Amino acid sequence: MAHVPIVRPADLGALSGCRGGDVVSAADALVGVDLRGPVTDVPSWSHDRILVGLGPVAAGWASLVADLDVTVSPVADGAATVAVADPQAALGELGAGVAAAPRAAAVLAGLLRWSGGLPVHAALDAESFAYSTLLGGAEFRGWLDRRGARPAPPDVDEPVRVERVGDELRVTLNRPERRNAYGRLLRDALVDALDIALLDGSIGRVVLAGEGPAFCAGGDLAEFGTTPDPVTAHLVRTRGGAARPLHALAGRVEVRLHGACVGAGIELPAFAGRVVAAPDTTFRLPEVAMGLIPGAGGTVSIPRRIGRHRTLYLALSGVGLSAGVALEWGLVDAVVDGGASAQR
Repeated sequence: MAHVPIVRPADLGALSGCRGGDVVSAADALVGVDLRGPVTDVPSWSHDRILVGLGPVAAGWASLVADLDVTVSPVADGAATVAVADPQAALGELGAGVAAAPRAAAVLAGLLRWSGGLPVHAALDAESFAYSTLLGGAEFRGWLDRRGARPAPPDVDEPVRVERVGDELRVTLNRPERRNAYGRLLRDALVDALDIALLDGSIGRVVLAGEGPAFCAGGDLAEFGTTPDPVTAHLVRTRGGAARPLHALAGRVEVRLHGACVGAGIELPAFAGRVVAAPDTTFRLPEVAMGLIPGAGGTVSIPRRIGRHRTLYLALSGVGLSAGVALEWGLVDAVVDGGASAQR
């Protein structure tokens, strides 16, 4: 757990911007803002540090909470706050996450502050430009070195099953031996399946599910760093990925989640009009720890469901989110277990 400097709101204007060598260091990349005291005037401030509010939040700080990157408090009050048992400990854990990959964390926080106002296609491009930049960074190279070389995943005949039943198209991720990792074969087959629905107006409903113990454990780690160059990687992510067709089909798509939904395993489902989770479902965004940011559309789809503040918290902390909390936040629309269900 990292030591994080804490300032009062009245001192925000005195924080200097990160310049020169500070831009690429972990020093004070994240700063806590103490919201537990009485409300005072807040000076104008503008800098690139990640600002995390520390609660319980005193009455009258609502506008500042919205301006900060996220606030941790014993009680959540709106989508800009996250309820935690120990706000001071949570602040330290966020600080540790940022210190491990300060450049990726800063890029993500900055992107989330402004990309929410863009149209979806433009926001996907912005995410991908940032992701491609980080692919060339020292933090990602360090993660690749620590991971070591891995053999390429073997080809399979049917990475995605597709079945038409009446006006319903049933699409099932079918690489259970790799926990349905979002690799090249599965991605291309999924996009092909979604294109069927885009081209056939008689398909009234698309149901997307996953075979095996997990819906999707994220990008296939064996393929990370294997694209020939960042430009190709950008074009594959945006023009060849599943985010755009899922967004286009959103009103007709229901995604049924279970088990681990990591990275792309929740970034893509969050585009759907309806997301249903089994009680055992867990959600996690691990990319910052790799020196990256969510790159399958998660900086676009997830904030549009739960807000930019909670999205940043998930990415910086790397914590697993339960199905119950995901329902409370709006990341999923229902939690269904056989005959019993809970819905928003």
